[in-house]
Amino acid sequence: MEKITEKLLLEKGTPKTNKLEQIKTLNLSRLGLKCQDLPGPLLGRLTSLERLDLSGNCLKELPRGLLLPALSSLDLSNNEMEDVTTLESLVSMEELKMEDNLYITVNDNYKLMVLLPNLRMFNAKDISTTANHMRYVYSENLRTRIIAVWGSNFSLPDPPTKEKMAALERDFIKTARLQVKFGPNSISDYTRWRVERIAKEYLRSLTEPKEQDEDTGEATDTKKHCSMATPVKRKASTGAATNNVSLTPRKITRTDPQSLLAEASPRKSSRLQLTPESQSTGAPTTRGRGAARKAVQAPLTPKAVQAPLTPKEVQAPLTPRGSSKKQQPEERQQQAKDRVMEVDKDVQATVLQTDVASPRKQSCRKMEERLSLKPIHVLQCHGKQDSREDFTTQLWACAFQPSLGQDSSTATGDAGGSRLVATCGGDTVCLIDCETGLVMKKYKVPGEELFSLAWSTVLMSREGGGVVRPCSILAVAGKRGLVKLIHPRANVAYGEFRASRKALSVLHFSPRQGNFLFTGSYDHKIVLWDIGGVDSQYNYKVIQLLVLETTATPLHICLPPNSPTTHLLSACEDGLFCYNIQLDKNTMKRSAEMEITFPIYKQEDKDHNYHTIDSLRFLTDDILASKCYMQSSIYLWSWSKTQAQRHNKRTTEVCAVVLAELQWANTEIPYLALNTCPREAVVVCGDDKGQLWTYHVTNLLKANIQSGSPIDATEVLKWPSPVLTDRGPVEGPTINNVAMDPDLRYLVALTDKNMVVVWKRANP
Repeated sequence: MEKITEKLLLEKGTPKTNKLEQIKTLNLSRLGLKCQDLPGPLLGRLTSLERLDLSGNCLKELPRGLLLPALSSLDLSNNEMEDVTTLESLVSMEELKMEDNLYITVNDNYKLMVLLPNLRMFNAKDISTTANHMRYVYSENLRTRIIAVWGSNFSLPDPPTKEKMAALERDFIKTARLQVKFGPNSISDYTRWRVERIAKEYLRSLTEPKEQDEDTGEATDTKKHCSMATPVKRKASTGAATNNVSLTPRKITRTDPQSLLAEASPRKSSRLQLTPESQSTGAPTTRGRGAARKAVQAPLTPKAVQAPLTPKEVQAPLTPRGSSKKQQPEERQQQAKDRVMEVDKDVQATVLQTDVASPRKQSCRKMEERLSLKPIHVLQCHGKQDSREDFTTQLWACAFQPSLGQDSSTATGDAGGSRLVATCGGDTVCLIDCETGLVMKKYKVPGEELFSLAWSTVLMSREGGGVVRPCSILAVAGKRGLVKLIHPRANVAYGEFRASRKALSVLHFSPRQGNFLFTGSYDHKIVLWDIGGVDSQYNYKVIQLLVLETTATPLHICLPPNSPTTHLLSACEDGLFCYNIQLDKNTMKRSAEMEITFPIYKQEDKDHNYHTIDSLRFLTDDILASKCYMQSSIYLWSWSKTQAQRHNKRTTEVCAVVLAELQWANTEIPYLALNTCPREAVVVCGDDKGQLWTYHVTNLLKANIQSGSPIDATEVLKWPSPVLTDRGPVEGPTINNVAMDPDLRYLVALTDKNMVVVWKRANP
């Protein structure tokens, strides 16, 4: 054993004094060893082993119960494997090779997908979509049939003695294997094996003692674990809609559900109403609750005319799969019309002061540092037919491309993150280099109005099943209910799928599994999809894994950083709800487990309805920033402390534990989304005057301030007043959304007047 240990340490290429527990990669063939040369105690010491090559060892099975907690890659090629169930203990396995094993069948391949919950690559192919289908969708169909067999033929004995239960289990499994018919005959062996396992699990769930509540230890029925009631739908307002008073998005949903698709834009319907005076000209007018607002296309105040900056050259638009990728000269000329406007270089950030501030507020304000952000670019790149006169297209979503090592865009700066930001609005998606102001790529979807986008990383396999590498993809969606999948680096829009018959309001990828995409829609549903990876020909497969039922349109989705596979928070037009999204639960269609309420709800009256949560973001692993529509402040609250208030699983409503309240603008415009930069502890939210309210809360979080008076913004960045040659300076628009790169080198703001504003930090 000492000689073997010495060989293993030499394999690691380190002095003999190092420990076996530090070995991460092991290839037995290279060492001239066989698997049988490794005694069980020695194998048990390889706790850090990540990659193991056991090819060519004439293995028929692995030792049962083998514990290698860090093992993610295993090569069992060229063996004589017969029993794949011996791999069940390798729960961290992500990549497995089993080529040239004569006795391994397609049924064994499917068994491995279930036995190894994290398996993504099998024989150098991405199987994540098929594996998730077998783990969840196929298994749920079998479970439904097995439960029907139990209900028709069996019941628990009284009393449930050990002998009677053993006999019952044998009869139940035998009957289920005979009666449950599902799937093709080619995998009938797998189906019978899976039926037996599910039948055992179901019978065990009926006989085990009741579960203890996680928080209080109170007993709860196992069978009712996932059957929480849907939150009660609040009564709709009966007031009639007029042209003089705009309805909140929540009331529009209640009074006229069909209006969501009848309007040109579901979101725009809550902001723009035509007054009798404007109907003849068709000029939309923004109105607040009971008070007239300025027209969206109000004449600009003429000032000294300044020449705009020379328009930057725009790169080739993204090409839908199957169409020509060559760009015509006239297309390049048309894209060069994307406007870059000159900004007022004298614009400085201002700090709003209150008349009376408590000593605690003053001390916190003095401790915070300003961000020193300066506007450097203003672009018009989403206009209708690339028109320079379009000041009505609203821009809704933006996000920076995540870093991806060697696969990052060429517009990537240092290791901190990308400077390439994706923006969407109207029928256009743009990829903008924040440093140069260039629109690097553009993708148009005629007839669409895009509301949301999201970046992710999926696996892409090379031709012939070669090396698999990660690649960044972009998903976009909007009014038509279709999700478009784009590979920006290859300049290809490689696919689409229908996620809803109504408009899609939000997209969100899982940070743990890049191929898991959540879509929220105007038909009051959040759906989890597995979009899988892609191959060299951009073939892909999409399957539906889970449906969450909401009572109103979901506007934002957040997955807690510490539990992204178990909980989902959805900010909706009628509140904030928490869902259980564990895929190993029995039902694939679920209602909310819990509603989170806020102190401002107590101030509601007939003119103020604060239940629309139009902003939600995590600032740390535990602290969230959120904002209610018509609320003139932003809440910072604790997820863990809020969750702890749920004393048992029958509690469906808890109040958020608010840690601090940040002073914000007084406006009645909905959908003004905030964003956070966790690395810099910064919260940013725009208002309806083109300003950006920034909060640098590092010291505030350390002080652990709870409730109290609202805390002022660290800085309020004024609208940069870009100047047009023929119209003068542009007045402050509404800031619909903002995005920051992880190091906060750049901040991007989207407006309701077809303008993208890029700010740069002076001293990042």
